[in-house]
Amino acid sequence: QVHLVESGGGLVQAGGSLSLSCTASGSIFRIKVMTWFRQAPGNEREFVAGILDDGSIHVVDSVKGRFTISGEIAKNTLHLQMNSLEPEDTAVYYCNALAREYDGRRWSSETNYWGQGTQVTVSS
Repeated sequence: QVHLVESGGGLVQAGGSLSLSCTASGSIFRIKVMTWFRQAPGNEREFVAGILDDGSIHVVDSVKGRFTISGEIAKNTLHLQMNSLEPEDTAVYYCNALAREYDGRRWSSETNYWGQGTQVTVSS
């Protein structure tokens, strides 16, 4: 089992900044992708930004220029710097990892793991 723990988040006024972090832990595992998702009340969970194991980065258009994703998959860490926050960014932010685990004999198939989520609230 791969455990993801998010930190950061909180309450900020529109135009402010917040930073999120995520750390993965477990026995023996290999992460292929680490991603931030968010879910606002009444909405489906949506992709925000992600980093692949080859270093490539993908960011949803709605946050480009405001959010910066960083981290090192080899070190199992992920960060999200959020600037110029808007009330529409209010949501629970989740860290996700697509990873394989080694049980001592073989690697598992790729599995999605989720953190518990952290609340980001932007007041107008």
